[in-house]
Amino acid sequence: MTAVGTRAPRVAIFTDTFAPQVNGVARTLDRLAEALRERGGSATVVTVDMPASEAEALPEDRDVVRWPAVPFWAYPELRIAAPRVREARRLLRALKPDVVHVATPFGIGLAARAAALAEGIPLVSSYHTDFSSYLSHYGLQALSGVAWPYLRWFHNSAHRTFVPTEIGAEALRAQGFQRLRVWARGVDLIRFSPRYRSQALRTAMGVGERDILLVSVGRLAAEKGVDTILAAAARLVATGGPKVRVAFAGDGPAESRYRASAPPGTVFAGRLTGDALSEFYASADGFIFASTTDTFGNVLLEAMASGLPIIAPDAGATTEVAHAGNAMLVPAHDPAALASAMQRLASDASLRQTMREQALECAASRDWGRVWDGLFAEYALVYGPSFGATSSRCAD
Repeated sequence: MTAVGTRAPRVAIFTDTFAPQVNGVARTLDRLAEALRERGGSATVVTVDMPASEAEALPEDRDVVRWPAVPFWAYPELRIAAPRVREARRLLRALKPDVVHVATPFGIGLAARAAALAEGIPLVSSYHTDFSSYLSHYGLQALSGVAWPYLRWFHNSAHRTFVPTEIGAEALRAQGFQRLRVWARGVDLIRFSPRYRSQALRTAMGVGERDILLVSVGRLAAEKGVDTILAAAARLVATGGPKVRVAFAGDGPAESRYRASAPPGTVFAGRLTGDALSEFYASADGFIFASTTDTFGNVLLEAMASGLPIIAPDAGATTEVAHAGNAMLVPAHDPAALASAMQRLASDASLRQTMREQALECAASRDWGRVWDGLFAEYALVYGPSFGATSSRCAD
């Protein structure tokens, strides 16, 4: 929910991923556009078009401009557009935004960068993806030698580069990134809540009365650590004690492979949105997060707001949200350690309750209104006087 606070500016947002695509970046930018409009500002989003099979279902929105794009060969779910600099310049002249916000460093982002600099409009960027980790997951390590210099060049041309966590900012500073600021994340406490718990959904997924349901939400892709979760689940199939069921919400390029290798009883619920996603979270007993490539992990806050204890890697930006109290941290990419944590959580009702309370407390501290106050105050510093605000963080 967005609280009314710091006045919002006029912003042109350029991104290679946006609704109806379902991922953390698209959802965060959609919330940003909504918050700008709610506070009396404006937001025009320039993004990629969608495949013909999906384009007909797109709602009409004059504040969203879509450029022709094609699937990226290494990751077909990602669509890439050519950098249409002249078109971007014409658009900026018509919109006269206070700020240009670039969220991705691909074709659309390149056009925005060039156009904003040419038109003399303040430029900010945000860093959403750990591209160096993605390269290793897809066998493209050879590109790492050019990836960091390119990303440094791209982001250092902006007046601000926003990062979701202090941990992420420290890592980028070590790579020579400049003018970094933390743009934290919030969670919608109305959309994600324990009140959505559904016994009917648990029954439909084959979860017995004494079973413990652990869920994961995100793309079914190599970089999300799904292999580690499945390997851990397989270790628990023949063990005694509470029966642990594992369920996934999401789709992705590796879905068919994961379905084929999953142990018996694993549930693949597909892509979920709205009330269906809220029920999926709240109907579980715990949440598994295995990715080490996310710069934040919005799903962590959604799970916490739903009252779920967390099991997550003891690595990177994840630890700024998931920490002792609301989460069990395990070594990354270690199926044995993950299986042990899953079994412990399933076996200890008291532990689950304690972690549930801590998770709800952490989620409650992540108010979107204060997050927008902090971001819009930073915007103001690049185009005019600061309105003064700070952003919210979970306490360690």
